[in-house]
Amino acid sequence: MKKTDIEIVQLTKNQIGIEIIPTSDHTTLGDRREKVFSPHRHDHYTCFFLESGHVNFNFDFQNFDIQRSSLVISRPGQVHQLGFTKDIKGWFLAFDTSIIDQNARMLIEQSLSNLVLLRLDEDEKKWIVGLIELMYAAASEKQPSNLHTEIIKTLINAFFYKAAILFQAQENERIKAYSLRGIEITKQFRQLVKAHFLLLKKPADYASMMSITVSYLNDTLKLVTGFSSTWFIQNELFTEAQRLLFYTDKSIKEIAFELGYEDYKYFIRLFGKKVGTSPANFRKTNKPSS
Repeated sequence: MKKTDIEIVQLTKNQIGIEIIPTSDHTTLGDRREKVFSPHRHDHYTCFFLESGHVNFNFDFQNFDIQRSSLVISRPGQVHQLGFTKDIKGWFLAFDTSIIDQNARMLIEQSLSNLVLLRLDEDEKKWIVGLIELMYAAASEKQPSNLHTEIIKTLINAFFYKAAILFQAQENERIKAYSLRGIEITKQFRQLVKAHFLLLKKPADYASMMSITVSYLNDTLKLVTGFSSTWFIQNELFTEAQRLLFYTDKSIKEIAFELGYEDYKYFIRLFGKKVGTSPANFRKTNKPSS
């Protein structure tokens, strides 16, 4: 069957807007097992908390080996798939984006890291396990009232805030050598690029939105990350291009047009400079196994 797009997994419709599934090697995500081992993305936030064991995930062509006492948060739209599991015990959680407090989401969405991966100590692990178990018990009630639903939403936001606080602390430790203003500019720019890369491809477009000059934007980005504004814009574009080449059967012309390039030959040249090979060769050499 021809693939015309990357599968988008939607959250099961329910009153609460949350799914919580205890997982193990034998019960990995229940009836979602086949889906999670195939490339897909979600229209909502998903979290995987690994209490024990070993898991391998692929996030946008990067492999991550995840050990026990780890929490992974996947943003909406990220393409990923489960590689393998060994002796795992943990939890899979899915949240409707609309029920997560905006301030908590911003802490995650403005991150400098593409993958939100938390390594938890014993106290942090107890916090997370306690919240998950409370959410699971509350969500398992057979006849929840409206007030009961509010309790669940409060627990969800407590969980997400705790995860955001832990992640921010770990990220701050990594970037403490840089100025607060530089970090704010970098985070804001990356968030804008993720939201507008299909339409806006010039650094000047983003600098104007941020009310700063292009040179100041580039100087700041290079100081904090080592990369220019153009690098980030093209990285977002050509990561999406690689996703579409790898996971769909759309033609190179179709992909170029979808990414905002009317001149597909220009798109091919840019792709070659960024990725190091042509789109056709990338598709040929990275063809997913059936």
